[in-house]
Amino acid sequence: MIEQRMTLLTDFGNQLPHAKVYYREDWDCIFFDLLGKQFGMMSKEASEESMITLKGPPEKNEEWREMYQDVIPGYYANKKHWNSIYLKTTELSDDALKQMVQVSYDLVWKNLPAKVRNEYKEKS
Repeated sequence: MIEQRMTLLTDFGNQLPHAKVYYREDWDCIFFDLLGKQFGMMSKEASEESMITLKGPPEKNEEWREMYQDVIPGYYANKKHWNSIYLKTTELSDDALKQMVQVSYDLVWKNLPAKVRNEYKEKS
């Protein structure tokens, strides 16, 4: 299940406009990249401890942590802006995890300079 979920999230991330998901050797993880900016990172191998770390609105991050045992403050990340989610979770569906990836992507997109966003919108 964890391996399938990792593939699903990788494939979903790669489908987002201007995003790419790849193994980043210097960080030894799967890196979710939007025009050079991180919007997520994920364990490289499937195990009971595998997780994905995603950006979220600070108030939602707190809410998710209170609601779900498998959502914890961002591992090796700013704990206000990032959450880590255990991929073994049964509390969150695959669709819910994909929505969290989308939220992270959207937050990073909105923080790109307007000039960059406009340049890439035109190319879409």
